[in-house]
Amino acid sequence: MIDLPATMTAIDPEAPGGPAVLQPVRRPVPRPAEGEVLIRVAAAGVNRPDVLQRKGAYPPPPGAPSILGLEVAGEVVAANGLAEEALVGQPVCALIAGGGYAEYAVAPAGSCLIVPDALTMVEAAAMPETLFTVWVNLFERAFVGDGDAVLLHGGTSGIGTMAIGLAKLFGLHMIVTCGSDEKCARARELGAELAINYKTQDFVAAVKEATGGNGVQAVIDMVGGDYLPRNLQCLAEEGRHVSIAVQRGPTAEIPIFDIMRRRLTLTGSTLRPRSNDFKRLVADELDRMVWPQVREGRLKPVIDSTFPLADAARAHARMDSGDHIGKIVLTV
Repeated sequence: MIDLPATMTAIDPEAPGGPAVLQPVRRPVPRPAEGEVLIRVAAAGVNRPDVLQRKGAYPPPPGAPSILGLEVAGEVVAANGLAEEALVGQPVCALIAGGGYAEYAVAPAGSCLIVPDALTMVEAAAMPETLFTVWVNLFERAFVGDGDAVLLHGGTSGIGTMAIGLAKLFGLHMIVTCGSDEKCARARELGAELAINYKTQDFVAAVKEATGGNGVQAVIDMVGGDYLPRNLQCLAEEGRHVSIAVQRGPTAEIPIFDIMRRRLTLTGSTLRPRSNDFKRLVADELDRMVWPQVREGRLKPVIDSTFPLADAARAHARMDSGDHIGKIVLTV
């Protein structure tokens, strides 16, 4: 292990609240446990779960640091384990359970992906959380295939823009909803075949019209609440509904007989609490199935804005505004 400083700058709020609670503090530099690497962070992605944690609504899982941040990119500077030592000196991006808003962060070696020349560190930091999430829910839980139509809410979010990018690579017909005509236009530029302004259009009617009344094979839903029964109306027979967030509430009333009659599947997942073994398996799949496209420059995240680590409060204010398109990234 190289000589490391004893402390580092990090964003680790002592109490929940608005963006103003995100102030730089000094924290001990973490040391990697067995099977982990230590990354000198160059950039860290900002995600909706970070906002929920800041508000006190999404505590970190047991054993995870209280420092915010679920994805980072940087150089591996130390490792714990013979196999892990092969990563020392390598530029990587990694999915982590917390600790990304800092100068150093530990990551399970199995959750790391080598950053290719086609990506900047800012772009690399914006990849893991959205890529892992979209891959697991779109391809493993919704098990979509070439030619399938998908409805996804939040088309210009980090999740939405990543899903559009993957849809182009894997032959999917992506339909998204957005909150403004400007965002709809941007989603279409990125490759969505249809973008629906949910504030001025009935997305159920628009989906049925676009699919000739057949509906879509899958819905990826970040909204929840009263959207769920409306989403079911958008599904074709044998369709799959995947819940990944509950921004409009965690409960809904659903038509059970309709689910039976049309043989619909309702499922969902959360990523952060999953085991390191599960995330390693996903990383292996991504390395085989997606990372070759990344190395060739055919898949990149959409970057909305960057902020220095010390300005994490401004980054969260940007996310809270809802005006962003793509990912917000902190630079270290």
